[in-house]
Amino acid sequence: QVQLVESGGGLVQAGGSLRLSCAASGNIFRLNIMGWYRQAPGKQRELVATISSGGNRNYADSVKGRFTISRDNAKNTVYLQMNSLKPEDTAVYYCRYSHSTGAYWGQGTQVTVSS
Repeated sequence: QVQLVESGGGLVQAGGSLRLSCAASGNIFRLNIMGWYRQAPGKQRELVATISSGGNRNYADSVKGRFTISRDNAKNTVYLQMNSLKPEDTAVYYCRYSHSTGAYWGQGTQVTVSS
């Protein structure tokens, strides 16, 4: 089992910034992928960004150039720096951890961007 604890959500004005953090604990594999997904009201959950334990990154087109994903392998923690936030970024953001035998989700953190 893997436990994920997220932090850093909140309310921000358009154009502002937020930084999300997600710490993983438990049965952590050396090779894994951590990432962020989001779900807005009435919409399906969608990928925001992922990063592998080797540092390979993947971003949704809608956040490229504005969001940056990073990780600290020693702390099993992934970060999402969100700049130039837009009202359409408003959603619950979920951390996800996956390895060869399973995938786990965090409880979600609300990000609200006001216009």
